[in-house]
Amino acid sequence: MKKMIDLETWPRRAHFEFFKTFEEPFFGITAHVECSKAYESAKLLNASFFLYYLHSALWAANATEPFAYRIDEQGRPVVYDRINAAPTINREDGTFGFSYMDYDPDFRTFEATAQKEIARVRQTKGLEVAASGDNVIYFSSLPWIPFTSLSHARKLSIGDSVPKISFGKLSRNAEGSNGQQGDKALMPVSVHVHHALVDGLHVGQFLEKFQEALNRDTF
Repeated sequence: MKKMIDLETWPRRAHFEFFKTFEEPFFGITAHVECSKAYESAKLLNASFFLYYLHSALWAANATEPFAYRIDEQGRPVVYDRINAAPTINREDGTFGFSYMDYDPDFRTFEATAQKEIARVRQTKGLEVAASGDNVIYFSSLPWIPFTSLSHARKLSIGDSVPKISFGKLSRNAEGSNGQQGDKALMPVSVHVHHALVDGLHVGQFLEKFQEALNRDTF
């Protein structure tokens, strides 16, 4: 479900009207999140670490309202009541396919449906677009690269206001000059958002929520 945002009362009206006219209205931020707790939680659950942090990111996105803002076909701002996932899925032949996964607050429920979708995509070939609306986030994972920045291929002639979030390679990093804090598992996260809908403040709020989710015992 979605509802219109009232431009007359929306504090971001000026920002919306300014940035929506840009040829390239997206901006991107890359940061690191600490995944030691999440990695251990996934192991204890005998669950896919990818699905665990994907679910954590979805929880954070659904807890950060601007990540539910979109621009409809008439150029108007709308807000969705739930955001789902449209991640790329790697195949054994080195290609990838598009998928669609419904969000559920319960990790095990989300995991069960996500595993079926992963199995389905890995049995396909080519780049069939998964059936989804704008109430998604485009996710991708590059587990081979500890990237420090990232850009996306975009077709600028097509209106697009969907956030794009990418995850990189998990690596260990010792904090503190004396090394007594031990190694921490760090993962780069790239967030690209439409500036007519989302500001740097909101990306910061999302990353804080994402880290909060990763630090939980389990969902």
